[in-house]
Formats: sequence, structure tokens, C-alpha cells
Amino acid sequence: MNYNNRPVPPTSSLPPLNRLSAHSLSQVTNALDNIRILYFPPPSPPRRYSLRNRALQHRHLIHDDSVPDSGYASAEEDDEDTGVVEEVVAIPVSSSVEGEGDGEEPFDIDVLRSDTFERAFAIKWLTAFAARADVWISTSPIEEDERTQAVDDAANILASFVGAEPEQALTRAFSFPFLGSKADTIEVELNDAPLLSGDHTSVGLQSWASSIILSERMCAQPATFRLDANSSRNGGRILELGSGTGLLSISAAKILQRYGALENTTIVATDFHPDVLANLRRNVDTNFTSFHNAIDVRCLDWEYLDLAAPFDKPFDIILAADVVYHPSHAAWIKACVYSLLAKPTATGAIGGVFWLIVALRASGRHEGVADTVNDVFPSAQDVRLTMSSEWELAVLHQQRLERQGGIGRADEGGYKLFEIGWVRS
Repeated sequence: MNYNNRPVPPTSSLPPLNRLSAHSLSQVTNALDNIRILYFPPPSPPRRYSLRNRALQHRHLIHDDSVPDSGYASAEEDDEDTGVVEEVVAIPVSSSVEGEGDGEEPFDIDVLRSDTFERAFAIKWLTAFAARADVWISTSPIEEDERTQAVDDAANILASFVGAEPEQALTRAFSFPFLGSKADTIEVELNDAPLLSGDHTSVGLQSWASSIILSERMCAQPATFRLDANSSRNGGRILELGSGTGLLSISAAKILQRYGALENTTIVATDFHPDVLANLRRNVDTNFTSFHNAIDVRCLDWEYLDLAAPFDKPFDIILAADVVYHPSHAAWIKACVYSLLAKPTATGAIGGVFWLIVALRASGRHEGVADTVNDVFPSAQDVRLTMSSEWELAVLHQQRLERQGGIGRADEGGYKLFEIGWVRS
């Protein structure tokens, strides 16, 4: 970046978004560097002074040698000049930098950094850039990797703006039309807790668009998801993987409650992170004040599956929303479902069903991860062609769903809903 060696206002440095495809990779990366230097500068290193003192015949660092050293300030090397005392003094770098030429007004970076209009402009630009990133990346296929990295950098900077102020917990109220009727709704209240800084495994503290979309469909068409009166009258077992805030489990429980079938149904909501589980229990208690055993909240590790109770019996329905955000997740989840989903029996009992919805992301670090679902779960037609007599998990049906206004992150281009079950030839 070369902005006369100092940051410049975002309003004069960020390229116009209406001509984004015409701007080069270097122009965009320079603009991002300017934002980063302006609002999130790296910590200044301590200034180092060497003072001559011939009366001393050894080298000594001012820091206390009895304190365990971090390795940043104590890499001592032998020095032939034993008359040097090396003093390390941390001096704050002044935020005011005088102009180099006579008559130039002093430049105060704090004034620019505290300008609320410039800050808001930068945030708005980063948000819009993320929404249009696909077009900008596609204009130069040869630089696709570098441009994708730039988009990731922009997302990280935007996240830093969000994280600059303490995020507050948010209570969200959902109202889903029951059986398609706006007059009759399923009401769910959730606590979306702030994400834990630096802990990517705490994503379940917040509700994601995919779970909202699937919950809405479940409430509108319970029979499709085997949650109607006929399917649930004899009781059953329902499992949610990666429950997060518990929206799917709570919605399913409230649907069954409408049919008077909740007491005969076992619902287990699972996650891994302890803070996510604590928030999940809170949400279950909030929605079922008079029915404390409506949903059983449990810890479940996909990679190292423990089949102790309540996982010692198969489930009739397994639900999961936006649980595939790493290349390994689809394989882990398939292993879980293979062990936990009820298989068809010789007596004619139908097998269980696994409903999975994933977000489709065309850019960023999660680009294409949703495709691993099809890599791991074959189509029902392909399994039938193998002429195998063994039951295999396969995709019975899949549907592409478009984004809904006001729901979802900027990098979510849509969603794919999978119906997965047991198939053999």
C-alpha cells in the first residue's frame, strides 16, 4: 500500500462498487490494507536504544529474568563489545504525525479513526463488497484463488468491526404458519448468545437461516416430515444433530404438541460446545415452561460417536441444519446417521428419514463445502444399480431453495434440502 505512508479516508480510497468488476486485485487489496491499517493497526513494537557505558562489562536486559520469557524480547546474541548496556523501553508511538513539508498541516490519525461517517462508509462498503464478490472473482479466473483470499480478508475485517464492541445477547421470536394458515402459528422464542471471540466452534450460539427455512417448512407441512397426527400417534424418536439454538427440535416438539403426541415422543437435541449446550437448555426451558421433559439436551461428538443411552436405540427422524462447514463434516455425519437412523425391518416397518439442509456458499472459506454431501451420500438410483442386498444411506430427494429476503448471510446464495433414507436394490 502506498498512501504517502499513512492511511487515507475510506470515502476517497475505496473503489466504487458499481464498477467493481473493472478494478484489479491490487486496487482492492490496497483498499483493504488501508482500512486495516486505519482501524486495526498492528501493535507497535518497543523502541530499542543502545547506550554506551564503559564502566559496565556485561550485557543486561532491563526485563526481569526471573519471569518466564515469551521469546520475543530475549533472543540474546554474543557481542564482542562488552561495554554496551542494551535497554529495552516501550514507548507509545504518537498518533500525531507532522507533515513532511513546511506549511503542511499535521496529520492526526485519531481524528480520522474517530470519524463516524468514514467508519460507517467503510462498514457499508465491506458489506456490499461481500454481496458482490462472486462477480468480481469471476472476472479474472486466473486470479481466482487470490481474489477469493481478498474476499475472505474483507470478511475478516468486517467481523473485526462487529467485534470491536461487545455483542449483546438477542431474543428472537419466530412465528411460523401452521399448516399454511397465517391465523394459526407455531411460536418459538430463542436466545441468540454472542459468539465467543476466537472460537469457531461456538457458531451454534446463534440461529442460522437454514434452520429457520426448514422449521418454516416443517410447520407448514408436518405430514411431509412425518410430524403429523398419523405419523406420530404411536410415538417415535427424533434426533437433531448440531442443534445450536434448538430451533428445529423446538419447532418439531411444538408441532407434535398440537397433535397431542409430544408426551409419547422422545426428542433429543445435541451439540458439542459446552456454551452452546447451556444456551440450548435455556431455550428449551423458555419454550416449555410446563413440560420440562419435552426435549432431552445431550452432548454428541460426530467424530467419536458414543452409543450410550439415549443413543443406544435408533431414531425415526433425524434433523440437521447447516452442519456441514468443513470437508470432513459430511463423512462424520454419515457415520452418525448410519449408526442412529432406524432401518427398515423384515416385518414391514419403514426405515427412518434424515432431513438435512445446507447453505450454498459460492465464495469464501466455505465455498463448495455443501457439495461434499453429494460426494458422501449417493443417489438412490445409483445405489439400486449396484445390485447390493445391503441397506445403504442414499439421497431420496433433493431440492434447491432460494434465499428469502432479510434471512441469511451475504455469502449464502441459496440452500439445498436433502431427504436421505435407506435404499437397496
